[in-house]
Amino acid sequence: MKTLKAEFVTSATEPSQFPPGNLPEIAFAGRSNVGKSSLLNALLGHKNLARVSRTPGRTRLVNFFRVAASDKKGAACMFVDLPGYGYAKVAKAVQEQWGPMIESYLSARSVLRGVVLLTDVRRGEQDEINLVRWVHERGLGLVAVATKIDKLPRGQRAQGIRDLEALLAVPVIGCSAETGEGMDAAWKAIRELLLRPRV
Repeated sequence: MKTLKAEFVTSATEPSQFPPGNLPEIAFAGRSNVGKSSLLNALLGHKNLARVSRTPGRTRLVNFFRVAASDKKGAACMFVDLPGYGYAKVAKAVQEQWGPMIESYLSARSVLRGVVLLTDVRRGEQDEINLVRWVHERGLGLVAVATKIDKLPRGQRAQGIRDLEALLAVPVIGCSAETGEGMDAAWKAIRELLLRPRV
């Protein structure tokens, strides 16, 4: 799936500010500082489309990006960058970390096809386990991605992936926004989410 065009659409703090739901959407979720913005930029082939910061919790809004891609149908979709959880404490209500804004988006957005869960390959925590369970309970698709795979020595990467798969009980794709490793596999999994009907 090759990106032809990607553009920022809007930021939102409440459902009334979400754009019209006329395209299928893929949400990107993960702990603060897990590398969501870096991965989004790498997937979309843009260096600065999603704002990258070394400060955990910089993404405080729900950010929507329109993506046009070349496939057999010339499909377009929306990528949705959700605020990070954990360190930034931007959400506490649902599943201990998710606030009303995120809850309402994930629960009520009819065009949402699935969630890309990002986890640092060097650590997985209870929050990720909770989110996997939460997504499955709501009938959404899930792609689990281990970010920052380049931070591990090459000989330890496969074991790092296996450890996360055992923790989350789902397949995990290892990716690096720095080297591009795993991007083709991530795109393939995302495309499958886009083709998946909402239950």
